[in-house]
Amino acid sequence: MERRRDKHPMPDALKQVTVVSGKGGTGKTTVVASFAALASNKVLADCDVDASNLHLVLHPEIRQRYEFYGAKVAVRDAAKCQKAGECERRCRFQAITVEQIDVLACEGCGLCVEVCPHGALRLRAVMNGEYYLSDTKYGPMAHAKLLPAGESSGRLVTIVRQQAENLAMAGGHELVIIDGPPGIGCTAVASLAEVDLALVVTEPTLSGIHDMERVVRLAQHFRLPAAVIINKADLSLENAQRIRAFCAEQGVPVVGEMPFDSAVTRSIAAQTPLVEFDDGPASQGVRAAWARLRDML
Repeated sequence: MERRRDKHPMPDALKQVTVVSGKGGTGKTTVVASFAALASNKVLADCDVDASNLHLVLHPEIRQRYEFYGAKVAVRDAAKCQKAGECERRCRFQAITVEQIDVLACEGCGLCVEVCPHGALRLRAVMNGEYYLSDTKYGPMAHAKLLPAGESSGRLVTIVRQQAENLAMAGGHELVIIDGPPGIGCTAVASLAEVDLALVVTEPTLSGIHDMERVVRLAQHFRLPAAVIINKADLSLENAQRIRAFCAEQGVPVVGEMPFDSAVTRSIAAQTPLVEFDDGPASQGVRAAWARLRDML
């Protein structure tokens, strides 16, 4: 996947790592927030645009705000409409009748515009969210918010990444840390395109293992180096061993293991990165993972 960049090509020294998870709730954002506190000379990007929450911990101060227009819907010029009904007959989404247009059902395909014999229909861009350039205690940050039921989330992820790259190039930063979305859909693909490393956060449950395997194979499909962190590694010693065995078979290093630690949820409630809130076992696990990841990069 080729992504258009707004300015100059990225320097070879700039590295990008995307932290992903096969499923939500594995501790991905906890890891990213701690990396933000541990890393130096970096830019942060929250690409989990459907359910962004990194800002809750990093407290960004928004410097620039932009509207995001990611979809189009049909609109009708009532003065031109002769109620021929061709639009209603052709719309496979049942989004339009001769009387009204259901903007929630409209997919913006434009077929109704093409078949209207009187030119009464056109497509109009719709604002689906916002994206921001912000300052944080830990460095510059690009992030976004997709409106409920908003379209084109993959495109918004790409925009956030472009903005983060521009911030890195303008500020001479060496690293972009990306909080990616869960799953293996278009937003995950957009967050992983052309990065230097995909870091998969998982947990030793059956669903965690299944979804970790899928996202590791997604990274392999795009020929991206991958690594794994096992969160709550002591939750099931058997399943943790299954994760290690899979990673060894795939040549994917396990860079860190975090035991279950109540300090994690308390750090979230305190809206503070774990490594600044506590120096317990989970915090030490994140620090060890960051040290290994830094050497890999």
